[in-house]
Amino acid sequence: MPTQMVDLDQPRRKAVAVMRASLSEKDWQRNALFVESLRQLIAQHPVARHPAIETLNSGTLGRTTMQRIHLEYRHAIVQIFTDALLAAQLQSRQLEPRLHPGAKLAPRFLLTLNDLDEFGFRPGLDAEGYYRGNPAYAHYPLFERVLDDYGITPQARASYKPSESAQSVREYLDQSYGNYLDVVVLLAAAEEEVILFSPPLREATRALGIDVNDGYYFVHGISEDETAEAADDDHENDLWLILTQALTPDQYSRVQALCLRYCDLWAEFWTVQLTQARVSNVAPSEAVLAVAM
Repeated sequence: MPTQMVDLDQPRRKAVAVMRASLSEKDWQRNALFVESLRQLIAQHPVARHPAIETLNSGTLGRTTMQRIHLEYRHAIVQIFTDALLAAQLQSRQLEPRLHPGAKLAPRFLLTLNDLDEFGFRPGLDAEGYYRGNPAYAHYPLFERVLDDYGITPQARASYKPSESAQSVREYLDQSYGNYLDVVVLLAAAEEEVILFSPPLREATRALGIDVNDGYYFVHGISEDETAEAADDDHENDLWLILTQALTPDQYSRVQALCLRYCDLWAEFWTVQLTQARVSNVAPSEAVLAVAM
């Protein structure tokens, strides 16, 4: 088929239609009901109403505390998020031969939309009619610039010892990479954590006089702002739909337990951050030194 005859509009909708067609309508609906019930469990989980959200939004946390929280968050999720996306793309091969040949391509297509944002691409064509993008705008480097704004030196970042809680959150996702269902459901839950906690992190950062109108906090924490470039909610929905295609009923209970345990770990992570915030009473002049310790 000539390229000019191929409809390239609404790529997300087309990918979902292809995934849905890979199952019987009965199987898709059954999986969709399970996924919706899982999303409701996450919405009711303690992490969704964790007191850290209100505390961050209050703008009362000091620079030292926010330095530490950003280093903790960096270790727990920012450094490995794209690793998990790429693992999911690879392990989508586990859909075959259970589903039809090529069934892995539509979920890979949706995961690529997430990758493109994470890697620094932007919708549209450049002056030469090619993809627009710059790796300098990849989300991980943008987060590193937030650390620059916080005055956290490269040496402090390299020497920082994350809490056991931050390590547990990171390791739980890292250990899922070999199983397609596992990594997809944890990525979906991770996107929900980003949606829950990026806006409060943004507000707590703004309260310290750090510019949040560009960079990392322009692509995270303001999905409802049409002038911003955040797409966390789209990517979360994509992942739940990807999971809907991949599920089989014999995996429901295991996947649910896995997902809720990850939410437990995130709740513990934020409890640790609040606890550390309460006991921390370091003078502003010692802030960078404290981060390096």
